[in-house]
Amino acid sequence: QVQLVESGGGSVQAGGSLRLTCAASGYSYSRGCMGWVRQAPGKEREGVATVDGYSKTTYADSVKGRFTISRDNAKNTLYLQMNSLKPEDTAMYYCAADFMYHPGGVLIPRAYYVWGQGTQVTVSS
Repeated sequence: QVQLVESGGGSVQAGGSLRLTCAASGYSYSRGCMGWVRQAPGKEREGVATVDGYSKTTYADSVKGRFTISRDNAKNTLYLQMNSLKPEDTAMYYCAADFMYHPGGVLIPRAYYVWGQGTQVTVSS
């Protein structure tokens, strides 16, 4: 029943910004955590940002200080603001949701039960 749909990806030059949006359905009233996970071809999945049901956030070291995750429970929407983008940020970005409460969220990709289809982010040098 839960569905996640990402949008906002695109191509940008290094140093630019993008804002990703994840529209969730069937997730209202949930206190589970949500997050953004990225994967580049031939590389492992990497959890980059996460937020729990009370808006507490956690970031991977690789994006800390550049990315900001937020959620609007009233609109059932998750966001990822990405600033100072680097070529190494190029990847498919997935919105993901878990049904369990983890303080501060969770960065381990295998912890998530529901995934969106992904949105591509390409950063050129």
